[in-house]
Amino acid sequence: MKRIEPVSSSAQLAAFIDFGHELYKDNSNYVPELFIAQRDLLSPGKHPFHDHSMVQCFLAYNDNKITGRIAAILNNNHNNFNKTSDGFFGFFDVINDEETTALLFEAAEKWLKAKGVNSIIGPVNLSTNETCALLIEGFDSPPVAMMTYNEPYYKLLLEKQGFQKKMDLIAYNFIVKERDERRLRTVDQIKERLERKGIVFRPINLKKFKEETDQIREIYNSAWDKNLGFVPMTEKEFKYLAKDLKMILDKDFCMVAEHNGKMVGFSLAIPDVNQILKTIKKGRLFPTGIFKLLFKRKSIKRIRIITLGVIEGYRKMGIETVFYAEIIKQVLRKGITSAEASWVLEDNYLMNKAILDINGKPYKKYRIFEKSI
Repeated sequence: MKRIEPVSSSAQLAAFIDFGHELYKDNSNYVPELFIAQRDLLSPGKHPFHDHSMVQCFLAYNDNKITGRIAAILNNNHNNFNKTSDGFFGFFDVINDEETTALLFEAAEKWLKAKGVNSIIGPVNLSTNETCALLIEGFDSPPVAMMTYNEPYYKLLLEKQGFQKKMDLIAYNFIVKERDERRLRTVDQIKERLERKGIVFRPINLKKFKEETDQIREIYNSAWDKNLGFVPMTEKEFKYLAKDLKMILDKDFCMVAEHNGKMVGFSLAIPDVNQILKTIKKGRLFPTGIFKLLFKRKSIKRIRIITLGVIEGYRKMGIETVFYAEIIKQVLRKGITSAEASWVLEDNYLMNKAILDINGKPYKKYRIFEKSI
């Protein structure tokens, strides 16, 4: 018998997090999330998202076997900032069964309607500041760090539930041996021109990490304010993310742009730790997973360019292109073989052009869906 249950215990939450391991056991591209990170993300009192918003997780069962999961998300900061009444869904995984999918969304939508929302958007886990979107093209390789993965049948299941496209997100691939030296030299000329105008580029100063991240948060919250589904990160949320990223951060891949001492842009690339997480069974760091994470970092030969932003008044000057090119130079110096730039909104002309200008190739596409409820 098929049924839906709200997650209300630590045992159910563990089962919710672990469901993907069984679902994807025969998929060589599956990468388990770290259990402790997912548990904290979904636990009030652990992650600062819960200070201002609400989440309810649901599990689908067929008799005693779990067949799907979904989280209904009320992001109050999103609605206040964007002056909307949106609800969200995330952490969506399900067997290829339309009835089970319908039951999951029925539960999520009922919970959201009771909170007064009139639409449902997703997948987002918990917001666009975390992992989000459904993979719709590029299933033949694993996801990189902090990107999603799902089976191809998910798209059709969502469409059968009445969901429509809201926006597509593009991931670009760089193969180092295919770099265009002529284009990189052109970027050097752009950098020299910017420096004559007083705009300089430098790595983040890890000795002043708090001061640097305070300024970066200001840029993040202003540079992305017109993006789809954007919601400013609170100070606590940004510090939480920065603390996690610092554990894997390479300062040479975190660069800022300054104009007369004022920070006007930043870029961040991180090692693709998924190359290690893929080998950590069920995402458990203990007893042996922690050693894989610590000692195999030097074996990582891929990075993800995770975020890049320039504040209003400094765009269309070439700063974005210089950021990408400087990352590629560090890639060359450190023996990295490939990089992914993700994600970029399909209608973000400046960012898409900057990546294409240095020979980035679109190779994965993700989609945010929506429907009225």
